[in-house]
Amino acid sequence: MVGRKGYPAEFREEAVRLVRESGKSIESVAKDLGIGGETLRRWVRRAEQDEASGLTPSEREELLRLRREVKILREEREILKKAAAFFAKETK
Repeated sequence: MVGRKGYPAEFREEAVRLVRESGKSIESVAKDLGIGGETLRRWVRRAEQDEASGLTPSEREELLRLRREVKILREEREILKKAAAFFAKETK
């Protein structure tokens, strides 16, 4: 899976592993990889959260996708409810 900026999940995972195992700072690893330090910091933070929650990166992506889908479906349901109420008034 590719992130919003186009970095493959494998690249992000490898970058996080380098931070953890190399003993280098996040800024140093980010510079070596040609990415922003804050970007790598967010990846490391996200990996820590995922490990604490027990989710794999693919599970987290699926969870986010499903949450977006549920939000859209709820909005569509509300629109349909309002449309049904509107048309029910007109038929009386």
